[in-house]
Amino acid sequence: MARTSGRRPLEGITVVTLEHAVAAPFATRQLADMGARVIKIERPGAGDFARAYDRRVRGEASYFVWINRSKESITLDVKHPEARQVLARLLGQADVLVQNLAPGAAARLGLSEEALRPTHKRLIVCDISGYGSAGPFRDKKAYDLLIQAEAGLLSVTGSPEEMARAGISVADIAAGMYAYSAVLAALIQRGITGEGSHIDVSMLECLAEWMGNPLYYGFEGQAQAARAGASHPSIYPYGPFTAGDGKTVLFGLQNEREWKAFCEQVLAHPELATDERFDANAKRSAHRVELKQRIESLLQPLTAAQCIARLDAANIGNASVNGIADVWAHPQLRARERWLEVGSPVGPIPALKPPADNDRFAPRMDPVPALGEHTDAILQALGYGPEDIARLRDSQIL
Repeated sequence: MARTSGRRPLEGITVVTLEHAVAAPFATRQLADMGARVIKIERPGAGDFARAYDRRVRGEASYFVWINRSKESITLDVKHPEARQVLARLLGQADVLVQNLAPGAAARLGLSEEALRPTHKRLIVCDISGYGSAGPFRDKKAYDLLIQAEAGLLSVTGSPEEMARAGISVADIAAGMYAYSAVLAALIQRGITGEGSHIDVSMLECLAEWMGNPLYYGFEGQAQAARAGASHPSIYPYGPFTAGDGKTVLFGLQNEREWKAFCEQVLAHPELATDERFDANAKRSAHRVELKQRIESLLQPLTAAQCIARLDAANIGNASVNGIADVWAHPQLRARERWLEVGSPVGPIPALKPPADNDRFAPRMDPVPALGEHTDAILQALGYGPEDIARLRDSQIL
């Protein structure tokens, strides 16, 4: 795609964020991708606790390098009374405040939407929490796995014998995505009305929305979809199968036309398409154990590569079951030049370009900040002199 070096859509927008872990940092990194200036306030000494989750990226944490590039880091003890003055100056220049502190913490710091609105008419305040700003669960701790459980995801993920956590922080990611899009909508709204707004993002509500299909599948007390491992719970065959060389092939059929083509061109047994046990998706799903055995027995003369060749020739959707190393080396990502390098405290590291290319601008891909790397520069821009900064640092406010 041809791309100009045009102005990024959020250039000139300043985001101040009191964030940790995944949900809020994922939202604000995407705002930074689009050109926003994101000022990340971190605890002196320790910083965002996601910095210490692991040391897998040359000593840096994998979560942190993923979702914190292109930000400026300032250390500030927000509980110290004098830090309120720094916060007030920062917010005086800000367009957006994002926070995912513990329930009630922002309000205790005077950073609730109600406290800020009288003096910050244009400020967009985005609060991200586990369960939202009201209700009986408001004050419960909300880690990603806990929300996966509460939203019902664990009831449909895993094998028939055992539930399984989704392999990524899906509740955090869902909340980050909705927060990001909600801030974009609020900026558009402010451009029309001239006024800021309050955004209340709940991890539970975000993941419950993503559970829409299982929820309606179990509508009005009907039996919910059973856990089906890597197979689809209601469409069959759709999942992993073993070829004759012991390797796994994953494929999926969406309709009766594909089922007929699969039987004729892949299995070379066209009569299976009209077998009364398998001639409709609901029947195939009901007889999936028997059908899986039949399919795998017919695939025994074929290697996985031969299976994939037949699937491709029949235009049947299929995929390799890749490991992490395979994704790093994925030929499609390389062909589309999705990997770039960004700076970090440990030198250049690869980073995926944000999805959804726009032909008018390139996304921002600036370094992952070291803890407090931009503290002095930010304070100087707010009018603090060297002696003021030294005093704040001696007082352990920074």
